[in-house]
Amino acid sequence: MIRKLTENDRSALMELLLTEPALNLFIIGDVENFGFEQDFMELWGEIDPATGSIQAGLLRFYDSYLPFAGGPFEEKALAAIMTQGPRFIMLSGPADIVHRISRSMSFRKEKQLHFAELKAISKPLLDAVSPAAPIRKATVDEVEAICRLTDQITEFESNRENARKSLKQTLESGTGRTYYLEHEGQVIATASTSAENSRSAMVIGVATHPDYRQQGLATRLAAQLCADVLSEGKSLCLFYDNPKAGVIYKRLGFQDIGNWAMMYT
Repeated sequence: MIRKLTENDRSALMELLLTEPALNLFIIGDVENFGFEQDFMELWGEIDPATGSIQAGLLRFYDSYLPFAGGPFEEKALAAIMTQGPRFIMLSGPADIVHRISRSMSFRKEKQLHFAELKAISKPLLDAVSPAAPIRKATVDEVEAICRLTDQITEFESNRENARKSLKQTLESGTGRTYYLEHEGQVIATASTSAENSRSAMVIGVATHPDYRQQGLATRLAAQLCADVLSEGKSLCLFYDNPKAGVIYKRLGFQDIGNWAMMYT
């Protein structure tokens, strides 16, 4: 049986999600930060009739969906929730779960990424933190300056308005942080977290201005960001599809733990 989840289901839901906290960090963060009573967010759970436990489910966050599962689940039933509900533009999550659901739906585009995790501070991570030009922590006032840089990065798939809205919301809600370096008043490198929760955070938006690359600036920012988050007792996760970026992250201590699929309607 699949039904809507409410606050009364929090403990049962977390019991399932925390079996794989890294892969489920977006859902954990959204539940911790927003609860169950938001118009932009809904949660469904597949309930085991014998035990009453939650064995799989689905999160809607605005127009994107994210599935989760601890074993076998009713893939057609989860697909039906999306096709019968509000218009959606993306299904994303652990590749094995997403691909099972996608067999019951049609998508125009798929993107696959490696999913990596960092659990502890290492010497290479600390060595990458340089005491050169000061690293700054962004506030809402720096959103436009940060986005003027990321607008120039072709790998970032987002329109300008959405990028600014998302970063502003993240900084205002405290669900992420952004570090940056600047030169002569211009932001030249940046790195951020999102989906921060009590256990983990996602590293996103690591970027360097084209004129300032090959200087290790993004690596330095990412290392400082990771060191600070790890010092708070949290782990970090990130996506990558560029092999060169993967090498850099692994030098800092990240390890691959799976693959992530993003399906676009």
